Parts: sequence; C-alpha cells; structure tokens
Amino acid sequence: MNVYTQLILANRAWVAEKRQDDPDYFARHAGPEAPVFMWIGSSDSRVVPERITRSPPGSLYIHRNLGNVVSSDDASMMAAVEHAIFDLGVRHIILCGHYACTSLAAALAGKDEGPTGAWLAPARAVYAAHRQEIDGAGDTDARLARFVELNVRAQLLRLAATTSVQAAFAQGMPLGLHGWVYDLRDGLIKPLLELDGSSNLGEVPSPAPVLAKLG
Repeated sequence: MNVYTQLILANRAWVAEKRQDDPDYFARHAGPEAPVFMWIGSSDSRVVPERITRSPPGSLYIHRNLGNVVSSDDASMMAAVEHAIFDLGVRHIILCGHYACTSLAAALAGKDEGPTGAWLAPARAVYAAHRQEIDGAGDTDARLARFVELNVRAQLLRLAATTSVQAAFAQGMPLGLHGWVYDLRDGLIKPLLELDGSSNLGEVPSPAPVLAKLG
C-alpha cells in the first residue's frame, strides 16, 4: 500500500469515529467561522498548534511559515492578519517559535541562497542585531535557543507594526499580541512577552532567557 493511501484510509476511519461519537460533529463545525485566536508559527511538522493547546476545531486561525517570520512583503500573511482581525474578529494573535528550529539554525549558519535564504533574511537581521548576546549564550544549542527567543520578540514587533494591527490599535480594538516559545523536549509553551495598543514599540525589552531556567 502506498504511504499516501494510508492517509486517506486514516481520514475515513476518523470520520467514522467522529460520527459514531457525535452524529452532529461535522454539521456543527460547518457553520460560520469564529476563531478566538490567530496563531502564527513555524512550519515544523513536529509542532501542531491544535494538539499542543488542546484546541477544538474552529478556535485557532493558523498561519505557518519557515522561522515564524513576519514580513510586510508577504501578501499571504498580510491578508491573513487583516482577515483575522477585521473579518473574523480575532482579538488575540499568538506568535509562537520553537526551540531546535531547523530554519533558524540555517539562518544562524548564514544560509542566504535560494528561496529559503531569501525568506530567512529578517531572521538573519535579528542575529546580526544581537550577535554578541547570541554568540555568548554558550554551545550551539544554547545559541540557537537564544536566537529563537530573540526572533520571537523581533517578529512580534514586526507584527505590531503592520498596517492591520496598527489600524486595530488606532480604532481602540481590544487586540493583544503574544510572543511564545514551544519546547519540543517537554511539550510546554513558554510565554515571553505581550503587546497591545498601549505598548511603546521602541521600548520593548528583550525577554529574559527561558531555556536556561529549565534545569
């Protein structure tokens, strides 16, 4: 049997189980979309936002990319953020990185070739701006961990500066931005910082290192 065929069979088994447990499951979730949160995170296949937060279908509006990068030149992301805020009524946007991120490891190594290298340019800029702190964090894993944390801060600030978020703030909408890091080793989410309409984006401090505190 082809590997991809197993996915189809698994889907059919899942549908059968859902219908047996709850006959109205699909009819209920086919109604209007009204997520509570928008999740901007990594494309890493090991990080499954719905599973690690035990969120039911319809509660997370998700956008994922390499390195959880926020780029105003990315029409897909900008459209998703605008749609989430003004059409879906999302009032919390979570930007979540994760330790041992392979995309940021590539950026840390200076990868700048091809589409991946071009996409990771904002992440490399974070490293350039914090090179002394990151390089002084310790071994390779510790350097990458600190890079992940500082990248979450930088990308959350970039998100806060986008046209849609600034418009929401100007209108007094109760929109909160949350910077988190997920740890693959223990499954826990570590909150790093929060921003809202009252935040001075020019005075947001770097988050304290989290990974080193795990013991």
